[in-house]
Amino acid sequence: MHVAILDREKCHPKKCNHECQYYCPPVRSGTPTIEFLDYQDEPVINEPLCIGCGICVKRCPFGAIKIVSLPEESGEMLHRYGVNSFRLYSLPTLERSKVTAVLGKNGLGKTTALNILSGITIPNLGNYEQKGDMDKVIENFSGSVLGDYFRSLYSGKMKVVLKNQYVDKIPMVVSGTVRNILQDADETSKMDYIVERMGLENILSRDIKECSGGELQKTAVAVALLKESDTLLIDEMSSYLDIGDRVSISLLLQELGKTKNMMIVEHDLAILDWLADTVFPVYGEPGAYGIVASPRTTSRAINSFLEGYLREENVRIREYQIQFSTRNWKRSVAGDIFLEWKDVTKKLGSFRLTSARGAIRTGEVIGCLGRNGTGKTTFARLMAGVLEPDTGEFSRKVRIAYKPQYIYPSFEGTSEEMLRSVLKSRYEETFNKAEIFRPLDIEELMGSIVKDLSGGELQRLSIALTLAMDADLYLLDEPSAHLDSSYRMTAAKVIKRVMENNKKTAIVIDHDLYFIDLISDELMIFSGVPGVEGISHGPMNMRDGMNEFLSSVGITFRRDGLSHRPRINKPGSTLDKQQRESGEYYYLDTK
Repeated sequence: MHVAILDREKCHPKKCNHECQYYCPPVRSGTPTIEFLDYQDEPVINEPLCIGCGICVKRCPFGAIKIVSLPEESGEMLHRYGVNSFRLYSLPTLERSKVTAVLGKNGLGKTTALNILSGITIPNLGNYEQKGDMDKVIENFSGSVLGDYFRSLYSGKMKVVLKNQYVDKIPMVVSGTVRNILQDADETSKMDYIVERMGLENILSRDIKECSGGELQKTAVAVALLKESDTLLIDEMSSYLDIGDRVSISLLLQELGKTKNMMIVEHDLAILDWLADTVFPVYGEPGAYGIVASPRTTSRAINSFLEGYLREENVRIREYQIQFSTRNWKRSVAGDIFLEWKDVTKKLGSFRLTSARGAIRTGEVIGCLGRNGTGKTTFARLMAGVLEPDTGEFSRKVRIAYKPQYIYPSFEGTSEEMLRSVLKSRYEETFNKAEIFRPLDIEELMGSIVKDLSGGELQRLSIALTLAMDADLYLLDEPSAHLDSSYRMTAAKVIKRVMENNKKTAIVIDHDLYFIDLISDELMIFSGVPGVEGISHGPMNMRDGMNEFLSSVGITFRRDGLSHRPRINKPGSTLDKQQRESGEYYYLDTK
């Protein structure tokens, strides 16, 4: 079965003279498969008449049309947004006193599923011409766990709290200080406890409009935890947070989750693995349809995701398998030293960064780890020449391609126009198209206006643009931000391959430990007092660097027996105790 999906934000019929209609074979033979109705300025595709030839897809200059195939046994359609629009099949279920997770690419309906489970969206059971009906939903799920769930939800017997993923929108809908916002939300009389556990003491008097992304995220989670609830739904809690905050919030969620239903959507696989008890994988075509697969144990679900194959459903969700190196601390380091620095300092307001000395080599990828506010971005800007050091120096000037942490697009035009404008002749190079643009799916963004791109799309475009530049050193500041789990692994693979093939060097700052472990040959660690003092250490080998960083965070790692991926040990477990006693917070060498 195939269906037509139309992205109405990308459709601009006045600019293309209805090409998709004129070139559609059924339309040309007299069958109105694609119509432009008088009362609307966009096409309507008659899906039962569509033969799935794909000609309209190729003719559309804006990439607004998709023809996708649905599995034969996709289950009963739960919700559909409209004609030629996204479809969601089935829902994940919650279990008392357990943390359930949903894992999948962006655009597959994970947020839609949480909105349905919270009661914000009433599913229309596929009939988009009518509003969702609570009685029909209860009847549809009668005799099942979801039937009991919706009966309690719609009758008001169960209170559900949803933490939205779009924390950057908070200042647009609420006002006041963080303290006032938390006081207004507090229904549990646990405000002092939550504030202490989440480290919010220093920002209580700050106006919400002056908060950083990480501070907004912690405030949003705190508000959700302070409300009385039977069910807690958390949509992406790790965005903008460093690994220390991710760990402390995960511990708090594990503690509070023992008395309620809890479901999370999370792209940091290390945190998801540590926090969740059960995982529902979601597969399908982003923006077209999503299918919630059967539940699995956390370990099995993540291994299946990395393998790219769901065995129970017999569905391949990725063309390749993601593999982690078992040579976990002596990684291949190529080339000679091409850049050194010593006695570098920089003072910005009340913050001071110090980097005694260090050196980087040709052909390696250096990962940077540290708490927010300890100078990682400042160091990257010093190397990029955006800032000048107060003291010290770098041994030579090198050509640097820099992807900043926060991306604010000012380019007026499409993604293709921006790439051509910046890259010039390098835009046409076969290597860039095959090894950078294609795996990051940049082709589907070419006709889109840069300012209209989502956070994840903008991140992919920015990574591709940076890697396609001609430079000696590539600085990428938080490239995993806004990317789903799949694109994070893809981006890591692309960065690594570009450096190896072109004999270049990259410095990558990130908080996703899977991402850093997968990509890094060596590590730089940033310590100090956030916002006051930052001290850089290294580069150093993976084992020394990870031991130093993990000990400061208070967690230990082990290798998964099948995928060799890093896994956080449960606090107090036998292996956790053994590694702490031996001082080996990072897994031991397996070769």
